[in-house]
Parts: sequence; C-alpha cells; structure tokens
Amino acid sequence: MKKFYFILFLMAFSSCAPSHDRPSQSESAAKPKTIIETSLIVLGTLQDAGSPHIACKKDCCRDLFENQDKNRKVVSLGLVDPKNKAKYLFEATPDMSEQMKKLKEFCSGDSIETPNGIFLSHAHIGHYTGLMYLGKEAMNAQKVNVFAMPVMKRFLEENGPWSQLVSNQNILIQELSDKNPIVLSSDLKIIPFKVPHRDEYSETVGYTIIGPNKRALFIPDIDKWEKWDRNIIAEISEVDYAFIDATFFDGNELNNRPISEIPHPFMIESMALFANLPSKEKSKIYFIHLNHTNPALNSGSSQTKQILENGFNIAGIYDVFKL
Repeated sequence: MKKFYFILFLMAFSSCAPSHDRPSQSESAAKPKTIIETSLIVLGTLQDAGSPHIACKKDCCRDLFENQDKNRKVVSLGLVDPKNKAKYLFEATPDMSEQMKKLKEFCSGDSIETPNGIFLSHAHIGHYTGLMYLGKEAMNAQKVNVFAMPVMKRFLEENGPWSQLVSNQNILIQELSDKNPIVLSSDLKIIPFKVPHRDEYSETVGYTIIGPNKRALFIPDIDKWEKWDRNIIAEISEVDYAFIDATFFDGNELNNRPISEIPHPFMIESMALFANLPSKEKSKIYFIHLNHTNPALNSGSSQTKQILENGFNIAGIYDVFKL
C-alpha cells in the first residue's frame, strides 16, 4: 500500500472548493456548486442500461429516445475531499465521461480530469465498463487507482479488453478485502463489504463511506434483503445516509423476465420492512439504482408520492451530502 499512498500524493493537487447544504435537483443540475467540505455527490441514479433502455418499446422510453433527459445517468456517487485536494468515483459507468467532468466541476480550480481513485462494486455492465474510456482508444489515462475485490481484480487482469488497461498502466488495481478499511486520509475511510448478488464474473460489494462527521451506506445492487447475513435495519442505524437498491418498484414491471433472474428487493418490500422505523431512520434512506421501468423515476407518479409520504427519499442527480 506504500505505493498507493505515494500515488495519491502525486495525484492529489487538484483543489476542491466550497460545499453548501444539499441543493435542490434543478439548482444543482443547472450549475454545480463548488464544495468546501468532504461530501458525496449523486452522479447517477439509474440501473445499468440507463434510460431510455435499449430496444424498449414501452411508454417509459418511447419519448426519451427523441427527447433525451440529460439528468438520467447510470448509478454513481462522487466523493470530494477538499482538505486533501482529492476526489473519487464509486462505479465506472457507461456515463463515466460526463460523470468525471461533472465531478471536476464541483471542485474549484481543478484541472485534473481523472479521480484519485475509482471504487468498483462488481462486474455487471453499469458498474465497471466505463473503465474502457481510460484506455488508449480514448483518454489513455496514466495509473488511475481502481479499487476492486480479489475476484474482480483477476477478472480485469485476465480478460480483454480490461487486461490491456492493466498492461498499459492506464489503471493500477488496488485490491480490497471484505470489511477491511481503506484509509484515504486522516478523516476519510472506505469499508467494502460483500453482499449476495448474481456473481457470474466477480463478487459484489457495498461500501460504508466514513467522513469526518458522518457516514454513508452505498448498496446499489443486492438480492433480497433476507439473503444477506447482515441486518439492513441495523446497518442503517449506524449511518447518516443509506443509498440502497431500488431497481424495481414492484413485480408489475417484470412482464417479460422471471424475477429469479433479477432478484432485487422491490421498493414496496423495502418500505414494508422499514415501515415501523422512526421517521429519523426513514429519512436516512435514499432509493437509488432505478430501472427504466420504475415509476419512481417520474416525479409526478402515485408511486413517487407514496414513497415520499412514507418518509423515504429518492436520490436526485447532483444532490450533495456533507460527510
């Protein structure tokens, strides 16, 4: 890890400046506010294939193919550490080019495009394929730190085109291990933890992100909560923000694929599980990773109204959360 810290030192001269309280979605989407405190930024809220979804003929996508919504990006969080002049990405999505640019805009005077590190959760298309833009056909980046679990690391090292990123030193893979913290600075650390999911090519992790004053939970992908060996309610009690899997609102969206192939927790299941939590605990929850069919993407839907009236939140693009 000595090599890693030296690399961080060399990369960490971008200046990230001021943060304000969490802005409204329309405010922040129009013009990112520079950040002066360690903060998380929502850089994407959608399931892997985005919205509009390829080959979709449903009403949820039909108009979007002609009238794109620029705020619809695949799930990602940005982490800004102004004190140490550093910035990080969680997930390397197909929208990473714009997400990197937007993250830089939150950092005043920052001329460096690449983040100081990219944390990957698993090997499904919306969570790692943005790494391709770091290769020689695109940015030809130099030694970008990519944090990955052991099986994910081997997958990248042993399979093209990702192995070329490694051999050309476009990326340097920093190996993670379950529940072992990565210390980024004196007041910022990241703890990966394994979660059950479809692990065809790699294990899957969520993250606890610990700042100087607050903590956040990030679980964009998981199978049903009861399959996890940890209690999600207990985990939420330990943090200030919980960004959790909300791929589908309910089973009515799945009229062409069996749920056994995509066993995410439905939002209605999560809300039932959390129904008896105090309002303070409910307010920590920000649903994220929404499928293109999820009616909660529509701010005027009855489902969105139900979520908000029950005391929960839906993550909004470019929302800022102080740590």
